Amino acid sequence: MTLADVARRAETSTAVVSYVINNGPRPVAAETRERVLAAAAELGYRPNRVASALRSRTTGVVGLVLADAQTPYFATLAGHIERALDERGKLTLIGNAGYAADRQQDLVERFLAAQVDGLVIVSADGGADVAAHAEEAGVPAVYVHHQPTEAHAPVIAADNRTAVHEAVAHLRRHGHERIAFLAGPHDIGPVGLRRQAWHAAVADAELLRCDYSRAAAATVAERRITDGTMPRALITATDEQAIGILAGAWAGGLVVPDRLALISLDGTPDSAYTAPALTVTQQPLHAMAEHAVDQLLGTSSPSPAPSAATLILRRSCGCDHRASAL
Repeated sequence: MTLADVARRAETSTAVVSYVINNGPRPVAAETRERVLAAAAELGYRPNRVASALRSRTTGVVGLVLADAQTPYFATLAGHIERALDERGKLTLIGNAGYAADRQQDLVERFLAAQVDGLVIVSADGGADVAAHAEEAGVPAVYVHHQPTEAHAPVIAADNRTAVHEAVAHLRRHGHERIAFLAGPHDIGPVGLRRQAWHAAVADAELLRCDYSRAAAATVAERRITDGTMPRALITATDEQAIGILAGAWAGGLVVPDRLALISLDGTPDSAYTAPALTVTQQPLHAMAEHAVDQLLGTSSPSPAPSAATLILRRSCGCDHRASAL
């Protein structure tokens, strides 16, 4: 099925059909447009995207490099980015780096070889400036969540410091002064910023560390309960860690929030469905995605910059709010 077939059915020229299918470059009368679209639908016509790409030197495809596709935070962020790109007529190809810096670089090189129109890089902490390869190839790129040291590509990130300050202030309103913090294994990237903000606010409290898995955090909780060293108030760097702490507390017979007040700093959808439901500082992931895509595509009227995280009060901190995910 070709443009000529559609043109014959719609009783117009192939040029007019091309203008309708490609949305330009010349305007087409509404009645003619409807006739062309109806003819294309009747004939089952599908435009040749490869030929279109050769003509326009664009593919309509954007590569999304994801730090870890299995982590709910990154999966949720990826969903928002994909929808934002789709609304702007772009197809998203997703590559999962799995927290591996070398894998992240390999994905960027493969996306560039596939001639994507742009790259959105949800960077793994500690990774190199892979966007530099895109810049050399003349392909626009934007970082989301984390920007490697010395990178020049723009970054859209949450206000991690404000999120921590709100969490600390809220726990203090519950009467807690010694507020511990569960960080990752290293002080790199956004989690490092969260740890630094906590240390500036409560320098005399205890720092705990584990990787970002639920299993690792559950082990920390169980060991601390057994040793009798579990803090009374705790902020976790991620929801995955907080969910692990809840599991470990349940296994060790420690009641949250009666004996442990808990706040997490991500605010992923899972946080509303734990028992008890997690109090969180909810990151503005939708706004981050919209702003990043507008930045990448050079939108003339970009969406507003992301606002600070929102403190969502639930039961784990000691508030009377019941879990309400509906």
